Formats: sequence, C-alpha cells, structure tokens
Amino acid sequence: MRRRTVLIACGAVALMPRLSFAGPTQSRPGAEEYIIWPHDGAVIKGGFWIRMGLRNMGLSPKGVDKPNVGHHHLIIDADLPPMDQPIPSDRNHLHFGAGESEARIELPPGKHTLQLLLGDNNHVPHNPPVYSKKITVTVKGGGGDTPADRKAVAYIGWPNDGEVLPAGRPFRIWFGLRNMGVAPSGVRYPNTGHHHLLIDTDLPPMNEKIPSDRNHLHFGGGETETTLELAPGKHTLQLLLGDADHIPQNPPVYSKKITVYVK
Repeated sequence: MRRRTVLIACGAVALMPRLSFAGPTQSRPGAEEYIIWPHDGAVIKGGFWIRMGLRNMGLSPKGVDKPNVGHHHLIIDADLPPMDQPIPSDRNHLHFGAGESEARIELPPGKHTLQLLLGDNNHVPHNPPVYSKKITVTVKGGGGDTPADRKAVAYIGWPNDGEVLPAGRPFRIWFGLRNMGVAPSGVRYPNTGHHHLLIDTDLPPMNEKIPSDRNHLHFGGGETETTLELAPGKHTLQLLLGDADHIPQNPPVYSKKITVYVK
C-alpha cells in the first residue's frame, strides 16, 4: 500500500482549462502530484529513498495509453521542462517508466532541488500538467553509514612521495593501516575495511560506492600489497578504505596523496 502521510504540494487544479502549451493527454480534475519523502528542508546522509505520491489519477508503465493514468518523472536541480514536449531523460530528469512510486537516489554532498512531473504514455506532461512543489534537500558528505575508529590511519608504505621509478618495469606498492583491520569485501565486521588505490584522481564522493575503473583499483580480497606498472610520466597515488559495500567509512579513512615519477 502506498504511503500518503505527508502532502507536500499539488499540481493541477480541478476544472482548470486546457492549456495550449501542454500535451494532448487530458489529466483528471483534482489530480495531485506530491513528494511523500523527503520533506522540504530535509538533511540527508548518503543515498536515500524518495517516495512519490499521486491522487485522483493512477500510475501505469510507459506506453500504456489509458485515460487518467501516467508515470512519475523526478526533476533534480532543474526547472520544469516545456509542457508540450517529451520530458528529457538525463541525470537531471529521471524517468520511472515502470510505474514506480519509490526509488533510491544518490546525490553528491550539497543542496539539491527535487520536483515531480507526471508524464503520459509518451513521456509528455498532461493537460493541465500535474507536478509537485519544488523542494530543497541537503545531502551531507563525510562518509557512509559504517563507523570507523577516529584514530584510524591509512598510509602507503612504499613507494615514497617523490620516488623515481623505472619505466617498463612493474613495482610493488605496499598498503598500510593502523587502528583498524583489513577484511575482504562483503565482510561486515566492526572496525574493518579493504583498500582502494586511487591513481591520478581526486577522492570520490564519501557517501557513495567507490568507482571501479583504471583510476580506482579495488582490493576486495583484503590485499595489503600489489604489483603496479604505470606509463612514463608523473602520477599520484592515494589509498581510501572502503566498507563491506565499497563505501568509505564515517569518518573516511584515506592516506596522504603522494607523487611518483616514472622515467
């Protein structure tokens, strides 16, 4: 059963006349689109669930052409789009074309605006359009939900900062960790984590999963050293500890960023 505990805002008004700048699909008089949670002004840490509400119309998947139905679109950090065109699909306009009424959202730290807009079977707003009030939420950084020892220290045992390494020859890099233990990914044990090596990049968002690519190497087996080969040139290396789900602890545990030169 869909929760409808908090009415944030409404969109279309009953008996509102058809609008020339809106889409061809008629909305039902008295239709209301609203965000159940989070509330306006909420402070959120890490990923969160957004719960979407709709009154006096029904939810249906995209492509279903029936009267008085539609599906949700979440607008993030953007204004309402043109009402007589398909709603864009990008990181600022999320489509819930399966008829979802809730979804997990992850946003970088800072202030963000959220607003719902109902779309018809072709992702075009109804006539009159049905949309919620725009709300503002604040996403806090500072790490995920797994606590870390505040005295924990991650460090690179070797190479040293400023080290000159020979080109075309792999070298060993040693990972160090004090006041916490190393455990494989998936192991949920207090005060443990596993290493991630950041190469030629900055620290990622601290409330999201650490990326896995050539600039973010995961050592989910609990490794404390590895063999690395880098192209000639200047490179930066930094360690970041991750929990069982590859999310930094709270507070985050990371090493100093060092620079090495491959010649």
